[in-house]
Amino acid sequence: MRMERKRITSLAAALLLAGVFGAAVVAQEGTEETANPADSALALLDSAAVDTAAVDSLADWGTSFEDLAVEETQDTGFMSRFAASGAVEQFQKGGVFMWPLLLLLVVGIAVIIERFYTLGRARTNVRTLMNRVISALRGDGGVEAAIDVCEGTRGPIPAILHAGLRRSTISIEAAEKAIESAGVVELSFLERGLLILATIANVGPLLGFLGTVSGMVAAFDAIAAADQVNAKLVASGISEALLTTMAGLLVAIPMSIGHNYFVSQIDRFVIEMQETSADLVDTLVDLGVRRTAEE
Repeated sequence: MRMERKRITSLAAALLLAGVFGAAVVAQEGTEETANPADSALALLDSAAVDTAAVDSLADWGTSFEDLAVEETQDTGFMSRFAASGAVEQFQKGGVFMWPLLLLLVVGIAVIIERFYTLGRARTNVRTLMNRVISALRGDGGVEAAIDVCEGTRGPIPAILHAGLRRSTISIEAAEKAIESAGVVELSFLERGLLILATIANVGPLLGFLGTVSGMVAAFDAIAAADQVNAKLVASGISEALLTTMAGLLVAIPMSIGHNYFVSQIDRFVIEMQETSADLVDTLVDLGVRRTAEE
């Protein structure tokens, strides 16, 4: 079949080339009494002037182009492939409880992205920061130089050190209280959004179970209303009811993982806050004792 199509294509291409050649001859001679273009085409074919190999190559190229066009037509984008995968159909079968689960999923993903970005920007090289602060305190600039170092560094730990240094000119006790107050504020900032993740992780499965119970009630109502009960009616109703349970678990699992991960990161921040605060207080006490001895 394909060989016949190649032959037909070759013949058509040869006739087209012969027609073009005949028209060019007529135009050059400028007379109306030339031979019939069909005769010219037959003469061209008889003289084997057409390169059949080139025509076959042209036919193969045309076939490949047609196949590529069919593939491009079938590839209609991500949304079409997603709809064809059956996810939209399963979502519709889940019933009305799938919509609040979808809302919880969107909110949870937004919180996770925001926490990743915020906690990533809050990370600080604590050892380098403390070396710079202590060097500034022991240098000629004193407390003011150390405050400038903290102001030029981003994160909760420099903010805590900054609060303690500003009150260190009064007393060590005032610096410790300022550090504690700033630590509470920074900790609340780090924990922002974790309550939302914990709530979604807890409410997601409950909504899924509620949707399952509602679907089971509807399935049993359909069974009671049917004259003849068959396995297909029971199985389809139960499978649709269990879709909400699966959706609730799919929402809760990533939220629970994200919540636990962020809690571990915040615990790390708390330990670093405590260590740096203790080092700062010890340094301030040491400097105060030396100054008293010098006086």
